[in-house]
Amino acid sequence: MNQQAQDTYLRMQVNTASSWELTTLLFNGCIKFMKQALNAIQNDNFEAKNYNIKRATDIINELSFTLDKQYEISLGLNSLYEYMNNKLFVANMKLDTDSLTECIELMTDLRDTWVQSMKQYHAATKAQI
Repeated sequence: MNQQAQDTYLRMQVNTASSWELTTLLFNGCIKFMKQALNAIQNDNFEAKNYNIKRATDIINELSFTLDKQYEISLGLNSLYEYMNNKLFVANMKLDTDSLTECIELMTDLRDTWVQSMKQYHAATKAQI
C-alpha cells in the first residue's frame, strides 16, 4: 500500500473511532514507534532512533495527560508512564536496547489489558440491554 493510501486509511480510522478505540490506536502507535527506534539503534540510524523515541514519548505524554486523576488506577498508570518516559530517555541517550525492549513489553501488556477490558465492558453492557 502506498503512503498516501496508508495516510487516508489512518485518517478514516481515527475519524470513525470511538474513544476507547482511539486509546488503542495510541497504544499501537507508541509500540510501533518504539519498535522502529529499536530497529534504528540496531542499524546505527541515530536520527531515526531519536525521531521514533520522540514520537513514542509524545504519545505517552498524551496518554498521561488524558488520565482522570481522581481515580487511583490513574495515579498508577501515570507512574508507569513516567517510568517508561525515563527508560526511553535512557534508551535514547545510551543506545540502551534493554530499556527500549522493556518499554515495548510494558506498553504491549498495557494495550492488551486495555483491549480485553473494553471487550468485557462492552459485552457486559450489551448483556444488560
